[in-house]
Amino acid sequence: MEKTGRKRQSLLSRIMNPKYIMVYATIGIFLIIYIFGAINYADKGFLTLRTLIISMFTENAYYGISAVGMTMVLITGGIDLSVGAVSSLTGMLIAYGSARMNLHPLVCLAFALVVGVGLGVLMGAAIHYLNVPPFIMTLTGMFLTRGICSLISRESIEIHNDMIDALAGFKIYIKWWNEDGEWAKIKPICYINFNLLLFVAMIIIGTILLQRTRFGRNVYAIGGNEQSAKLMGLPVARTKILVYAFNGFCSVLAGFAYVLYVKSGWNLALSGGELEVITCAVIGGTLMTGGVGYMIGTLFGVLLKSAIPAIITFNGNLLSWWGKIATGVLLLLFIFIQRVVVLYSDRKKQE
Repeated sequence: MEKTGRKRQSLLSRIMNPKYIMVYATIGIFLIIYIFGAINYADKGFLTLRTLIISMFTENAYYGISAVGMTMVLITGGIDLSVGAVSSLTGMLIAYGSARMNLHPLVCLAFALVVGVGLGVLMGAAIHYLNVPPFIMTLTGMFLTRGICSLISRESIEIHNDMIDALAGFKIYIKWWNEDGEWAKIKPICYINFNLLLFVAMIIIGTILLQRTRFGRNVYAIGGNEQSAKLMGLPVARTKILVYAFNGFCSVLAGFAYVLYVKSGWNLALSGGELEVITCAVIGGTLMTGGVGYMIGTLFGVLLKSAIPAIITFNGNLLSWWGKIATGVLLLLFIFIQRVVVLYSDRKKQE
């Protein structure tokens, strides 16, 4: 009986760990907003699977893919302002390479991966070895990549390629039964596209890296206390460089997903996208001070951020700028919750 009681108490203490409170808050607020939309706009189709998958997942998949890498960066206590620019550069390289140089898109994507990951390695090395603040270093990376985008072309470049068209048009239809029990073949209720599959795959990969590998444990240790991590003999330099390299990798994949979404490259594409990505990670429960963050929270952060514009669209009477205002309010709320969680955790440690 005593062992059973101890196990229950141990399980309860792990569930109520302050590190998970942010994720609980994200999921809880998302459910509140979703229920609000369901109550007010159920008759307009808010509760349909099509709205959930397409409006809240598919249309924001590229932000979610980039948010996977940003979550790791924030956990280490850093930040990366270059993600939107790297994604835009990816689109420009694919568009210019395939449309103007007649290169295969995969060759252009491979080159973009070398550039994106290489830039991440350089920024991570400068941040660690030269003690350049992450904000300044990644801001420099953002200006650099935006400048290169403008050098390639200041006009939008359309992409006409069979592989891009095939991936952009790839759809797995979700069907339902008719009232008479026959399989519905004419009007599927919704579909899953390539970008959504890529987003889910990156969430799974990010979760495995953080929760099941030594690399993930090192990431959390550095974010918790970098000096302690160094004293413990952890590979701080290598881990930080790999984190920024992985973030560059995610940015390139996000840029590829955006290319499939718009089938063009533009030097100003995803301008301000870095703020959208950071917002998804922060409202997903990742502490900006480092040490705490989970991919499941980032997933619900993307859903939460997507639910607000969906409600505004179904309302029909509100301007789109209300979505920005609501997102700002949410961000302030989560920053406040983060501060409360940090203070509570410090108090528990002192006890």
